[in-house]
Amino acid sequence: MRTDRREVLKKGALVAGLLMQSLGYLRSANAYQQNAFDAKSVLDLYKSLGLSVPVESKQITLTTPEIAENGAVVQVAANTTYNNIKRWIFMVEKNPVPLVAIFNLTEDVTPAVTLRCKFAQTSDFLAVAQLNDGKVFFARKEVKVTLGGCGG
Repeated sequence: MRTDRREVLKKGALVAGLLMQSLGYLRSANAYQQNAFDAKSVLDLYKSLGLSVPVESKQITLTTPEIAENGAVVQVAANTTYNNIKRWIFMVEKNPVPLVAIFNLTEDVTPAVTLRCKFAQTSDFLAVAQLNDGKVFFARKEVKVTLGGCGG
């Protein structure tokens, strides 16, 4: 099969168009995240994400160390008995930038997450669960840090 110049140009233009479209999507996704990462406090973070102030819940279980020798890498985990979670939001309250991560979930995903994050100093770790119906719940647990990890 012989490929002529016109076919190569058509396919190249199609690939270039798809790349441009995907770059536009990445730029808008980055802008969404940037608002949240610009927040300097937990309340500012709630506002930037369009959330109401969450209610504390015993249905969210946090697993964190009581003492972290090095705040540069602290393993934390969150689990819940809620089965309709739309989004997990994880924060370290006293970090210069409190937001650690946001996970958008579907109903097919088990709402249990383990991650590693940095702690600048002794602080509360917060896990916020936003449900599909818009309700927002959280749990918090203090982690004592002996050596900070964020240069703070």
